[in-house]
Amino acid sequence: MNMLSNIADEKTDITGNQLFPVFLKLNQLHVLLVGAGNVGLEKLTAILNNSPQTKITIVAEHVTAAVREYQGKFSRVNILHKSFEETDLDEKDLVITATNQPVLNELIRTMCRKRRLLINVADKPELCDFYLGSIVKKGDLKLAISTNGKSPTVAKRLKEVLQANLPDQLDQTLQQINKLRLTLNGDFAYKVQQLNKATAILVSTPPKHFSGKNMRWLIWGSLVFSLAIIALLFWNNDPAFKTYLTNIHPAFYYFLIAGFLFAMIDGAIGMSYGVTSTTFALSMGIPPASASTAVHVSEIMSNGIAGWMHFKMKNVNMRLFWLLVVPGIIGAVMGAFILSSLEHYSHYTKPVVSLYTLILGVVILRKAFKVEKKRRNNKIKRIVPLGFGGGFIDAVGGGGWGSIVLSSLIAGGRNARYSLGTVKLSRFFIALMSSLTFITMLNGIHWDALVGLVIGSAIASPIAARLSNRISVKAIMVSVGIIVILASAKSIVGTITSLI
Repeated sequence: MNMLSNIADEKTDITGNQLFPVFLKLNQLHVLLVGAGNVGLEKLTAILNNSPQTKITIVAEHVTAAVREYQGKFSRVNILHKSFEETDLDEKDLVITATNQPVLNELIRTMCRKRRLLINVADKPELCDFYLGSIVKKGDLKLAISTNGKSPTVAKRLKEVLQANLPDQLDQTLQQINKLRLTLNGDFAYKVQQLNKATAILVSTPPKHFSGKNMRWLIWGSLVFSLAIIALLFWNNDPAFKTYLTNIHPAFYYFLIAGFLFAMIDGAIGMSYGVTSTTFALSMGIPPASASTAVHVSEIMSNGIAGWMHFKMKNVNMRLFWLLVVPGIIGAVMGAFILSSLEHYSHYTKPVVSLYTLILGVVILRKAFKVEKKRRNNKIKRIVPLGFGGGFIDAVGGGGWGSIVLSSLIAGGRNARYSLGTVKLSRFFIALMSSLTFITMLNGIHWDALVGLVIGSAIASPIAARLSNRISVKAIMVSVGIIVILASAKSIVGTITSLI
C-alpha cells in the first residue's frame, strides 16, 4: 500500500522524449506502405534490412524502377499499382505513408485512428504514432536510436559512430552467453550472478597492452630509435653528411617551405603529401629513388607526430591499424628495394614515376568534384591486400598511401574520421621501413631535399592534425590536383626533350 501511495505522489515527467522503445516481430505482421518513390524506397529498405521476412503490401500510383528492382528480391513484398482505397487497410497491422500528398496522408491517418492501426507518416512527426529509428546491428544485437523526431541526421551520425566503434565480436560474445544461459540451473538469483560474472569483461578496463601510454612509448621510442639508426647509416655511408651543416644550399629553404605546405595540405585532406613532395622533388631535378627517400624520411617525423595526435583524439581503429601496417611494411620494403636497384637508370624511371604522379593528380582532381555516393552497408574486407599494394606503390612512386588506402577504406564504407587517423598512424611505420631500405641501398643522399622536407613537415604536422576539420577540402584538392598535374607534365616533357 505504501508503494502505491509513493507512486501516486510522484510527479509525472511530461518533458523530454516520451517515446517507449519496442522491438516488433515484423515477420509476423502485415505492413501497408503507401507510396513508392525515393522516400518509399527508404522506408522499404529500412524495414527489410532488419526483417527480410516481413509481409509488405505497397500501394502507389507511380512506382520507381528502384522500388521494383528492390521488391523483386523479396517474395513477401507485393506491389499494387493503383490509387489508395480504404479497403487497403483491411487485415493490416501497421501502416506507413511515404507520399507527397498532405491531404491523402491526413485522410489515411484518420482512417487508421478509426481502425486503431498505428501509422508512420514520412517527414511529419506530429502525425506519427511511431518512428523508424536509426538501427545499429551487430548480428543478433540491435540498438535503436531516437531523437523524438527532432533530427534524423543526428540519429544517423550517432549510428555511424556506434557502428564503427562497436566490435564485430560482440555478436560472438552474445552467442556464447546464450549457450551459457541455457546450461545454467538453479534459481533466478543464481543465474543472474553467473551471467554477471561472464559479462563483466564488457565493462572492465581495457587491457593495458594497447593503452595510450604504451602506444605513446611505441611511437616515440620507434621515432628516436629510427632517427639514431638513420643518423648512423648516414655517418658511415655518406661523408657529405659530416660537412652539410656548414654548407647549406639555397635549395634547402625551398624544400623547407614545400614540406610545410604539403604537410598542411595532407593534414586537411588526409592524402597527397607523398605525391606533391615527390612531384616537387622531381621538378627540382632529383632522381626518383632519392626523391622517394627524402619524402619517406620526412614522413617519419610528420606522421609520427600526426599519428600520435590522432591516437590521443581517439581517431584510430587499432584492429584496422594492425591489418594495414604489417602488409604495408612488407610492400613498402619491396618497392623501395626495387626502385633503389634502378637508381642508375633514373633517366628512364623518372618519366615513369612522373606519369604515376600525373595519374594521382587526376585522381585527386576527380575526387574533388565527385558527388558523394551512398555508403555501402558492407565494409571493405580485403584490408591485407590493400595494405600491401598501397605500401608497394607508395615506395615506388614516392607517395600514394593516403590516396590509395584512405580512399579505398572510405569508399568501402569505413568511417572517414577513424580511417584518416588509422592511415596516418600506420604511415609512420611504413615510412620508417621504407626509409631504412632506401638509405641502406643508396650511395648518396640529396640533403637539401631531405632535411628541408623533414623540418618543414615536422613543424606543420601538429598544426595540420588539429585543423583537419576546419579547412575547405574541395578547394585544397582542386589546387593540389592542378599543381601535381602541371608539375608532372612539365617533368615528363622535360625528360622526353632531353632524351631527344
